[in-house]
This record gives sequence, C-alpha cells and structure tokens, in this order.
Amino acid sequence: MSNISSAQIESWIERFAAYIAEQKDYLTQLDAAIGDADHGVNMHRGMKAVLAKKAETPNSDIGGFLKTVAMTLISTVGGASGALYGTFFLQASSLGTSKTELSPAEFGALLDKGLAGIVLRGKAAIGDKTMVDALQPGIKAYKLSIETGKSLKDALTAAVTAADEGLKSTIPLVARKGRASYLGERSADHADPGATSTVLLFRSAAESLS
Repeated sequence: MSNISSAQIESWIERFAAYIAEQKDYLTQLDAAIGDADHGVNMHRGMKAVLAKKAETPNSDIGGFLKTVAMTLISTVGGASGALYGTFFLQASSLGTSKTELSPAEFGALLDKGLAGIVLRGKAAIGDKTMVDALQPGIKAYKLSIETGKSLKDALTAAVTAADEGLKSTIPLVARKGRASYLGERSADHADPGATSTVLLFRSAAESLS
C-alpha cells in the first residue's frame, strides 16, 4: 500500500479550498437556517488565506504545513468553525512533525488526533448535531478499512460514504451544541453546516490522496 506524500497532503487542502469556494453559498444557506448565516463565507475567507499563506511559505514537512493551515484558520475565520477546524488541523499536525510522507495507518492516526482535539474543545458527541456526526464515523470507516487490508482508495471512499451518512443523520436531530442549540426544536429538519463541510473534507481527501 503506497504512502501519502506531503505534496498529496497539500493537494488535499487545495481541493478542500476549492470545494468550499464552490459550496460557500450553500453552506451559508444551511447556516442561515440554524446558525449565524456565515459558515460558508467564513470558511471561504479562511481557506483563501490558507492558499495565500501556502504560496508565500516554502515547502515544509507535513506537520509544519498543517500547523500553518491551523493557525491561518484560527486567525482568519470567525465563529466556531475557525476554532474547531483550526483545532483539528493543529492537533493533527503534531503527528506529522518532520515527516514528508505518511502511511495510510499514520494518516488515520492523524485524523483521530484532530477529532480528539475537536471533542475536547467543543465537548460534542455523536447525536449533538455538529461536525462530529460526520467526522467520527468517517474516520472510523477509514481506519477499519485500513486495518482489514483494504486499499487506500477504498478506505477513503468508505470514509466519504460514512461521513455522508453521518451528515444525513443530523437532519432530524435537535441541536445540543453551538448556536443551533438556541433554537431548540426548530433546529430539527435541517442539515448541520459543519457536518456538511466535513463531508467536503473527506471528499477532497478521496480525490487527492489515492
């Protein structure tokens, strides 16, 4: 099974930025229903800043690159999404320090580390109607696939499928965390914006890493 190079990790982030740009209006529309109507706009601003920072910063190891992504998002994205995505990439970066490639298993550990950071910061769990509803099952499906000998491509495809199912599971839920929780029962019947952008993160990985 082939390893994941630092160039592929950079392509992953570039593809994610492209997806955010394409879907920013839709993400903002979702957030208008249950949040501050700014998820798409904020994430687009942050990912544009990430691309600009990447262009002016020499190539570094995977950890250094992901830390740059994290700090750029934290400093440029307003609301909870900047803090949560920033935390995800910052925690993930610690497992990429001094590495220019990752095994598929190491990439799974890196994702897990990022998830742990989000859970610690936001105190969210499955069923709270947050990005965790897509992120956790996506990572679980990816790791299980790798552990059972599936190819990297198949593992990433499984991650996208599981994350998308997690996203769909948020639609009937009443939010228990974040701004959406203020709406109570009115937060039901809407997809969570953070879970939606998380599916884009996995889709970007599937298109860039295998």
